[in-house]
Formats: sequence, C-alpha cells, structure tokens
Amino acid sequence: MKNSSSLPLNECRILKKNLIINRLHILFNAIAIIALFYYRATTLLHIIKTNEIPLLPYVVVCFSEIVLTFIWILRRPARWRPVKRTVYPERLPEDEKLPPVDVFICTADPSKEPAFGVMNTVVSAMALDYPADKLAVYLSDDGGSYVTLDAMREAWKFGKWWVPFCKKYNLKIRCPQAYFQSGGNEIGAEEIEIKKRYDEFKENLEKNSKNASSSVSRDHPPTIEVMNQEDMPFLVYVAREKRPAHPHHFKGGALNVLLRVSAMISNAPYFIVLDCDHYCNDPTSARQAMCFYFDSSISQKLAWVQFPQKFHNASQHDIYGSRLHAIWREGLGLDGIKGPSIYGCNFYMSREAIYGTEKIHKGTVNLFFFDVDLNHLKKSFGSSNEFIKSIYKSYKPNVSRGEKVGYAYFSVVEDSITSLDLHCKGWISVFVDPSRPCFLGSATTNLNDMLVQQTRWAFGLMQIGLSKYCPLLYGIGRMSIFQCLAYTAHCMGDTLYVFPFYGLGFIPQICLLHNIPLYPKVSDPFFIVFAFIFLASLLKHAQEVLSYGDSFMEVLYELRAWMMKSTSSCLYATLNAVLDRIGLHEADFSLTNKAGDDEQARLFEKGLYDFQVSPLLLVPCCSLYILNLVSFIIGLAVIFQSQKANEMFIQAFIPFFVIIVNYQWLDGMIFRKDKGRIAPSVTLLSTAISSIILSLGYLFLIY
Repeated sequence: MKNSSSLPLNECRILKKNLIINRLHILFNAIAIIALFYYRATTLLHIIKTNEIPLLPYVVVCFSEIVLTFIWILRRPARWRPVKRTVYPERLPEDEKLPPVDVFICTADPSKEPAFGVMNTVVSAMALDYPADKLAVYLSDDGGSYVTLDAMREAWKFGKWWVPFCKKYNLKIRCPQAYFQSGGNEIGAEEIEIKKRYDEFKENLEKNSKNASSSVSRDHPPTIEVMNQEDMPFLVYVAREKRPAHPHHFKGGALNVLLRVSAMISNAPYFIVLDCDHYCNDPTSARQAMCFYFDSSISQKLAWVQFPQKFHNASQHDIYGSRLHAIWREGLGLDGIKGPSIYGCNFYMSREAIYGTEKIHKGTVNLFFFDVDLNHLKKSFGSSNEFIKSIYKSYKPNVSRGEKVGYAYFSVVEDSITSLDLHCKGWISVFVDPSRPCFLGSATTNLNDMLVQQTRWAFGLMQIGLSKYCPLLYGIGRMSIFQCLAYTAHCMGDTLYVFPFYGLGFIPQICLLHNIPLYPKVSDPFFIVFAFIFLASLLKHAQEVLSYGDSFMEVLYELRAWMMKSTSSCLYATLNAVLDRIGLHEADFSLTNKAGDDEQARLFEKGLYDFQVSPLLLVPCCSLYILNLVSFIIGLAVIFQSQKANEMFIQAFIPFFVIIVNYQWLDGMIFRKDKGRIAPSVTLLSTAISSIILSLGYLFLIY
C-alpha cells in the first residue's frame, strides 16, 4: 500500500465527452459562419449596385451579426479544454505544518445586509476545520455602523461556545442558522444549551438592528477592534476611514485595507475573500485549497484557488438565472487554460502573489542591507515602514495569541496594492467545483435586485474593458491568445450583447412591417446556414445545461435571463461606462438587498416573476416585447397579403421566438392581477415608446 505522503493531493480530469462535443461544434459552426458572411458580402454588393432595398437596415443587421460572431469567438477558449478537479485533503500533512489563513469578509450596510446573516457568515468562518491558532477572521464594515460592531461582539461571545461545539462533534454544517434550520444532530443536552445561546444571540442581534439604516455613515474615522482568546481564531472588526471627498474604491478599497490591517495582526501567507452573505458550508474548504498550495508541481505559480458561488435559497424555478450556472460551466473550461479570473469572492489567494514580492523574499528583512529600493517599495505599498517590513517572511505580527487586546483606533493608509496582471506575469489559478458546495450565499429572488446586480457587475467589467488594461490589447504578448480572448469575454462579452440585441430586436421587425427582406428565402440554400447556426446554438446551450446536471427548464430560464440582462442591464452599463470613460459619470455602487420579503419569496417559489421593478429598468424590456408582438401580428397580415411567406419567413420567426420565449412579459402586462404584475403606467409608457419607434421606422428605411 502506498504511503499517503506519496499520493497526489489533487487530480485534474479532462471532461473528454464535453471536449469532443465542444470542438465539433466549433468546427461546424465556424464553417457555417463563414458561409453566412459570404452570403452577406455578396448580397451587400448586390444591394449597393441595384439599390433594391434600403442599405442602412441591412448594414445594421450585418454589424449585429459581426458583433455576435466576435462574442462567440471570445467564448470559445472556455470550451476548448474543460476539466474537473478532485482534492484529497485527508492526504495533507499534520496540522502543525499547515500555513496560517486569514478570512476577509466585506459588508457595508446592515439595513440591506442584515447583521444576523452577516454574523452567521462570520461565525461559520471561525468554525472552519482548520487549526484555531492559524486562523483569523476579519470583517470590513464600510458603513462604520455601531450595529455591525455590536453584532461582532455578540458573534464573538456566541462563537466561544459554537466553535468548540462544532469541532468536538465534527459537524458538517457549521453555520449556526443553517445547522438549526436543518434540525441539528440531536446530540443531547449540550446541543440544547447551544440552541439556547443561539436563540439569545439571534434575539440580541435583532434588538440591536432596529436602527440599522440610521447607523450607517459615509463620513467616519477608522476603527479597529481585535477580539482574541487562546484556542480561538482572531476576530477583527475593521471600519476604514471614509470621507465624502476622498474616493474609497468600494469593495476593492475595503480589501486593500484588510490586507494592510491583517499584515499587522496575523499576516497569514494565504487569505480568502467572502461576501457577507456567503457562509462556509463545507468546513474543509481551507484544507481543499491547501491541496493545491502543497502541490509542488504548481504551487510556485499558483495565485488563487477559486470556488463557485452557490446559493442556499435557490428555487427549483431559477427564473432569474440567480444560480449563475452559466458562469461556473465556463469556469470548468477556463481552468483548462491556466485558470479563471477572480469572481469577486470564495477564492483563496496567496498574499505573495498579490504583493508581487518574489524577489524580496529571497533577501533579508533588513531593508538597508538588501538591494531593494525603499522608495520604490513605498510607491507600491505606501509610506508605512512597519507594513513594508510585513512583506518579508521573517516578519512577526504585533499581536500574540491570547494577548488581551481592547480597542484600537488609528489611521490606515490606503495606498494601492496592485495585483498587476497576475496571469500576465505567469501566475495561474484553479477552479474547484466540488459536489458539496464550500460556500452558500443568498441568491437574488426578485427581478429588480437581479437587474441592479447585473448592471453593477457589467458596469465594473466594462470599465476594465474600456481602460488601457483591456485584456485583448494589454494581454497580447503577456498571455496566450486563448487567455486574452477568455479575459476579454469575461470583461466585455455579456455587455457587448446589447448591440446585436437591439439591432436584431428592432430592425428586422420594422422591415417586416414594410415588406423589406433581410434574410434568404426558405428555398435559398443559404437559409440552411442561418437555420443551422440558430438551432446549433440552442442545442449547444441545452447540452451544456444538461451536462452540468440541471433540468431542461434551465435552458429556458437562462435564455430569458440573458434577454432581460441584455435589454436592460447591459444597456445602462454600457452607457454608464462610456460616460465614465469621458468623465461625465461618477461611479455609483448599489447594494443588492439581502433582506427578505415574504411576497417576493412566495412569487419566487412559485416560479412567477416579480415585476415590482424600477421603471427605468423595466421599460426597455416591455417596449421591446410590445414592438415584437405588434410587428409579428401586423407582419403576418402583410406577408399573407403580399404572398411573401417564403421570402419573409425568418423575419416573422424572430419576433415570434421573442414572444414565445418571453411570454412572462405579456402575462405581467395583461393577465396577472397580483402585486407582482407590471404596473399599468409602465405598460402605457412602453406602448407609447414602441408606437413612436414603429411610426418613425420608415425614416430609418429611406436610406
């Protein structure tokens, strides 16, 4: 029998079936796309010569197809070599040899991110299956709220009971709320006592949270409080200084401060970033990450280990695409080309990777006897000599385990610590999607939160795409072409859909009403090309959904969610990013509401869309649907009257497909009478906008 030390800590398996299907699809679809553009080019030349139909709508449709093809190319690397990783944490060395780990959790507003949920995440992190003397948990409170600080103190009191209880009985569920909602383990008197303390903990948090909204400040001094006791992880509350006139860079700025503060207190070589609503569902996640950092074949270049975001409140009807399975399916493929990008949370990262201190670590701690430019270090790490000392492996933190620490109030310098192109510099990452989710968060359960969240994400990613760090430009020569394409898809792929979506959502429909053909006849051989690309795309999507273990209904739900995001979120994200780029827009950060609502939850569980959405987000979707509905009904009459069904089939099919897939809009505007219906005022406004577009459509067709 092999010694466990000689066995691999992790295995990477290529998903051969998916690989073959993906590459065959790439081959045949590429051939079809080439044929499509041959048809478009020859037809365009013919239109220019004969002027048979208006040129402008045809050019818009061609442009839309070019953008769709560009996005399709960007997303192919994620399908080229899909892999699946397995870890064996039981093969790790003994606890004494495990490295310390810091846990970073970010919150900003206890009225939108209730303290009870945040503290469950905090306590679950304290109870990770990891040596307590090598674990520290930091909470960044960007609201500087006394409600959150008081909640942290309550979490510390409860954690002193909860953490030993979890470790004594080796509990699989270490989030208190999730544990007691599941019914517990019926351990006996000790569990009854813990349940009593949990109820007190919950009650105290609810009392303290009554004035949550008024406790939030955007103008406050820094506050740091360290809670420390032997045989327990550090628990540290951090509220960085915030002033209205000083840019604070949102979550990125908060993480920057946590890096600096933690360097002074625990200075673990690895840290994990969690969202405040993502509690630790599998207590072995840190050990799973160490299965890669202890792998000598990749550890020297491994920057981070990414776990997917999974959700405890996901319904069997994932009508908003809240489970983000499309992203995690791509993660399996990106792992095959040196790793995915960072998805914002649930990743274990090497502190050395983000500092970029490989050269420094080869020297001594004495800055004055080592060939390092101190001024250069201060440009990267700020003016604090103490912090610069902390980047050396021989540095010893200021706080000892068991040392009594009260309140500490001091200024934190927010000079930038840049990750500077980790993949460009040769760092790699891995993506781990285990059968038991390591972290569980709260999925968005209403349309408003989903669209707001997607707008925020798309805006941030589009800002990168429009900056000098656009991966397709900046990455050339620094990364492989596959990585450049994949990163560009991550930054801009979803948002770019807004251009073909509106181009193909309006133009063919307007031309249908005026009997202007933009596509080949059914009898034309090129009709097969368009039909193949359309059907192959749908079937490929279905194959990916089903191979990931989801039901066929997920195909429809994801398609609807993509259409809604492209129509609304991507539109505003693109406009905001362009305005921001030219200096006419100030970045705004809108939190997704984590507080529950009974009516929203009821609609979500029944699979009904909640259309209580800001009109600004709702009107584009309603207007586009009404336009397609009207153009299809009137267009059918025009087709039958002119007997051009053979010539206009595709243009009639496009609005028909939109109407059928997005039936929920018609239901919300006309048939539903419950609270979640579309407001009549939104329907009237959308009807007016659609009417104006259709009425003025002929102006677009004269060119």
